[in-house]
Amino acid sequence: MNDKLNRTTSDRQTTSRRDVLRRGATATAALAATVGANQMVHTQAASTDPNRKIKIGIVGAGGRGTGAVNDSLTINDNIELVAIADLDQGNAERLRTGMKRRHADKINVADDRIYSGLDAYKKVLADPDVEVVFLTTSPAFRPFHIAEAVKAGKHVFAEKPSCVDPAGYRICVAAHEEAKKNGTAIVTGTQYRRQSNYMEAVKRIHDGEIGDVIGMTSRYCSNGIWYKNRGKDVSDTQYQLNNWMHFIWLSGDQIAEQAVHNIDLMNWVMQGPPVSAYGSGGRFTRPDDSEMWDSMCIDYLYTDDRPVSFMCRQIPGTTAENGSTVRGTKGFAVIGAGSSGSTFLDRSGKETLKLEGSIADAYRQEHKDLIDSIRSGEPIVELLETAKSSLTAVMGRMAAYTGKKVTWDFVANESELDLFPKDLQWDGSRPEPSFAIPGKTKLI
Repeated sequence: MNDKLNRTTSDRQTTSRRDVLRRGATATAALAATVGANQMVHTQAASTDPNRKIKIGIVGAGGRGTGAVNDSLTINDNIELVAIADLDQGNAERLRTGMKRRHADKINVADDRIYSGLDAYKKVLADPDVEVVFLTTSPAFRPFHIAEAVKAGKHVFAEKPSCVDPAGYRICVAAHEEAKKNGTAIVTGTQYRRQSNYMEAVKRIHDGEIGDVIGMTSRYCSNGIWYKNRGKDVSDTQYQLNNWMHFIWLSGDQIAEQAVHNIDLMNWVMQGPPVSAYGSGGRFTRPDDSEMWDSMCIDYLYTDDRPVSFMCRQIPGTTAENGSTVRGTKGFAVIGAGSSGSTFLDRSGKETLKLEGSIADAYRQEHKDLIDSIRSGEPIVELLETAKSSLTAVMGRMAAYTGKKVTWDFVANESELDLFPKDLQWDGSRPEPSFAIPGKTKLI
């Protein structure tokens, strides 16, 4: 994407995202003020009755949003979906129709509680009946959607990744701290942290089952990803929002949008983010207007000089591999993706333990934990760890895109990279798509 997509013009774009936050917060406060003295926006001051009904709204009615709502309605009793927002009215209506078929007694979305457009999320956040909001749009919007939800006193389920650039990471850090002060929950879509074989494997690793951890290998290699052709009479903005995976300001590339699950496991095992990243990669099979690379190899270095070799790839016709191997002084732990389980081996390669786990159960468990924590009055706030994992992915992307070694201190504290557009208009134009070229793309 040469310099164009990594260029910040930092004052302009940082101001842009701050403006979005300021405008959204003002609108939310104004709308909340109209609801009347006995209808306040929900906060943790709400009753902790374990049997009370909890009403939810969703922002982002695509595939992941639909899956999240279905998981929550499936595992939780006495909850109700009451509001839906999406860029496209049809998506929101389809979600309501689909959920009515599956969970008729838990759907109460009136026509005037279906919202569409770039500002539709504000209507959900200003709704005094919505206690929990699901944020499942394309990743670019996640940081300021979370921040505004926290300001509105809502409990939050936020999909991964939580950010696609350092500017978004800092918004998430601030939102995490504000949620802790507010007593509002934030649960994130890192379902492996609630999958039984992952939880048990990491606990055993931390307890010394394989000795001291000396390194790790992780792969998220698949055969391709969806792409949507441009329709007739659509603006640049509309096309990019519809085909969001292929535009870096929206998705953060594969390493952030998809492979963050494995990177989150790496940080979980290593008990913190890496010190530095150095990497490479390229593009061979992407459509002409896609800004994505289709492969990256990153060498992360963690504390105590422990290396982690990470690779992600989306190339049709290649061999898929998804999982991680943790190497210790006494043995190994192989943690597979999905429901493939975890295996422990001694130094000779002999299997010593096999752990089973279901990813479907994990997807539902994160929603049960969220609702249970709200009802108990002890809300979970876990955004910071997911933000660190998301920034670790961004750090690897920046290293590969620029050909430079990138440190955690730089991305967390110094980088001015802010990919969010200065003036995002539904009918607006966007710069010509381009992709990163190491040695030319600048480290910002």
